[in-house]
Amino acid sequence: MDPITIIMFGLIAVLIFFMFRNGKKRQQAMQELQNSLRPGAEVMLQSGIFATIESIDEEENRATVRSGDSTIVVHRSAIAQVVKPVEADASEGELAPDDDPEFGERISREETAAEPVIDLDAEKPAADRDADDEDGSEKPKA
Repeated sequence: MDPITIIMFGLIAVLIFFMFRNGKKRQQAMQELQNSLRPGAEVMLQSGIFATIESIDEEENRATVRSGDSTIVVHRSAIAQVVKPVEADASEGELAPDDDPEFGERISREETAAEPVIDLDAEKPAADRDADDEDGSEKPKA
């Protein structure tokens, strides 16, 4: 047999292996989803409708869901995913307050006057302060 033919058969075998493996993973994920369907669980249907499961009929493969004021009977496979509520972090209270102005919001002069004034000359080394003229302009350094 030609080496190229052997490589081609090898690649086809690898592709078939990954196809079966991917199919098994999808089937396992669908089985976990079907096992997690319980009354009271929030779900999203494949159509994008969010609902709460009221009851499940195992024999007929149907689920009764409530969305708003409506009750709908759907096939179990129409449930795309179980929506899990996001748990609040314990560090929520530790965040700094959001007192920054909104975009376009004007700040009154009283609020800006309360901010500290920074003296730039106080941060300069003594040698640099001596180089300043009496009028506040700096002399060029040689």
